[in-house]
Amino acid sequence: MSSEIMSLITFVKFNLTEFSSMSGDLATFILPTAFVVLSAFEFSFPNRRFSFKQLRQSYQTNAGLFIFNSLIISASVMPLLLVADRYSGRGLLNYIEGAAWKALLSFLLLDLLLYCWHRISHSFDSLWMFHKVHHNDPYLNVSTAFRLHITELLILTMLKSAYIVLFGVDKKMVLTNEILLTLFVMFHHSNISFRGEKRLAQVIIVPSLHRAHHSTERSEHDTNYGAVFSIWDRLFGTFTEREPAQIGIKNSSPQTVFGLVKFGFTPVNPAPVPVYEPDFNLNAMIAEAAYYKAEKRAFAPGDELRDWLEAKREIISMVYGDRPDMQRAPFKSHTLAVSSKPLYP
Repeated sequence: MSSEIMSLITFVKFNLTEFSSMSGDLATFILPTAFVVLSAFEFSFPNRRFSFKQLRQSYQTNAGLFIFNSLIISASVMPLLLVADRYSGRGLLNYIEGAAWKALLSFLLLDLLLYCWHRISHSFDSLWMFHKVHHNDPYLNVSTAFRLHITELLILTMLKSAYIVLFGVDKKMVLTNEILLTLFVMFHHSNISFRGEKRLAQVIIVPSLHRAHHSTERSEHDTNYGAVFSIWDRLFGTFTEREPAQIGIKNSSPQTVFGLVKFGFTPVNPAPVPVYEPDFNLNAMIAEAAYYKAEKRAFAPGDELRDWLEAKREIISMVYGDRPDMQRAPFKSHTLAVSSKPLYP
């Protein structure tokens, strides 16, 4: 594994500088091309087969959410370029000799930042509240890479801006990092599998690893947080290799653009508070009270219904007081009930 990592480092170091020298127009052309190619692979060699209706729903929602977010935050990369234009040349990376090493370190540090942010998003309900929007796509595919809540995107933009200021990343490297990051994120969300995937997973996040991260089971989706390199998950003990039985989040959730925007502001269910009800049987209590009323009148026939209705009214008043909702409720056997909903799926 160490030889594979060293080979990758050498490859990335000497190719990042060349990639960063490309014009913005040419570089951004790569993203839609990669999207089309990965979509074609999904269609030809899917890991899981989805119906046309299911994929159409996913693509429409994810595309709509991407457009909605872009209208608000100008495709997210523009604010980063503005920050880099002002603060590049002042940060910690300026103490590093060589453009290739600067490029490599800026990319590694960005990937580590995203690993930490991703892990924190799963750890705190206030952040998972927005991140769950990304996880609720039951038909994981390349377009899921763009399924982000606007609030999470804004927080990410602020974190990346702070990273640019701290390390002094210039505009070319910001653009290069964002393009490479988007390529990797689209790749590991793809609904594909291929020969050599497990070997490649020794170094980078591949689709099989990220499918586990999108599992409905919390023990599985709290793993494989990496965006590009899998070494962070291995280093911090969050790496796993397993095929999830089901993808998405538990319980029903919206699958429309504005439904997801609203869903992101829906708080995660708090820890359940046990709700206890006394262990009694209302019908048995009413029957016993009616029996004593009949006994008082020596079981004379003709008043059985009146005895039952009077007994019912007295028992309800004794147990529930003046609650109007219980006056008309049907009566069944009441047993001890305890809520046991999970914190989040």
